Amino acid sequence: MDVTVLKALASVKRLAILNWLRDPVAHFPPQQDGDLVTDGVCGLLIAQKLEVSQPTAAEHLKLLTGAGLLHAKKVKQWMFYRRDEERIAEVKRMFQESW
Repeated sequence: MDVTVLKALASVKRLAILNWLRDPVAHFPPQQDGDLVTDGVCGLLIAQKLEVSQPTAAEHLKLLTGAGLLHAKKVKQWMFYRRDEERIAEVKRMFQESW
């Protein structure tokens, strides 16, 4: 099992982010730049929903992106995040095979 994945999943806040991004339209308001589904959700909106500072949210997002669970995309000066469904399915299979 990949340690970076375990570390990324070892936080209630990071699990909440993954859950919200499963259906971004239901969990986030429309954005001025970028489509919620195609481009992902702006890191600032994620920080607001988590009720943490932008740098704190950025650390959570960095861990999730580093584990391959999220894709990051720069739109203008902002970073947008969406789930990597293929990688998430792979991680689920790894968990099932390990236990």
